[in-house]
Amino acid sequence: MSFWNLNDGSSVEKTGAFEMGGGDIEPIPGNTGCIGAIEEAKWDEYQGDRFISLKWRVMKPDDYAKRVIFQKVRVFSPAPEKADKAKRMLAAVDANAGGKLTKVQGEPSDMDLMSALVGKVMAIKVQVWELDKDDNGQVIPKDERKRGNWVSAVSPAKGAAAKAAKEAPKAKEPAPEEVDNFDDDVPF
Repeated sequence: MSFWNLNDGSSVEKTGAFEMGGGDIEPIPGNTGCIGAIEEAKWDEYQGDRFISLKWRVMKPDDYAKRVIFQKVRVFSPAPEKADKAKRMLAAVDANAGGKLTKVQGEPSDMDLMSALVGKVMAIKVQVWELDKDDNGQVIPKDERKRGNWVSAVSPAKGAAAKAAKEAPKAKEPAPEEVDNFDDDVPF
């Protein structure tokens, strides 16, 4: 069987056009408590903005299990109060992950972030972001705005799993794995 044969034995059509189907996945509702684990932690940069990027995988409640949330922790924000808030968030994440990161002298490396944070389970509070302006500052019509989730709070996972499962709003329909690729323009 050739690589370009489909499972039914027919050949792929060479039309130049194809649509995968699917569509937008609605974000997890704001103020939803979840249990999640960090899958990736690294330094990242976008348009001169340097930040720590955390990739969370939701584990509970079941309605949102396997969804992915990207979080930018802007520890170098030019606004001092935002940078301080980001450092407090990173310290709280680290405390829930065992406290190894805050023992690092100076700026943590990608390896420090990964070894201290990846695979650590904690309770997270999820909020919704929405882009209301494009890259040129033009207002985006409400029905065309991109939306996604961000993590607004963390706490120890112990005892939070049952609460997250009990209090979570029901999803409209089971959704396939979500990957928010719009995090580069998120204003937080």
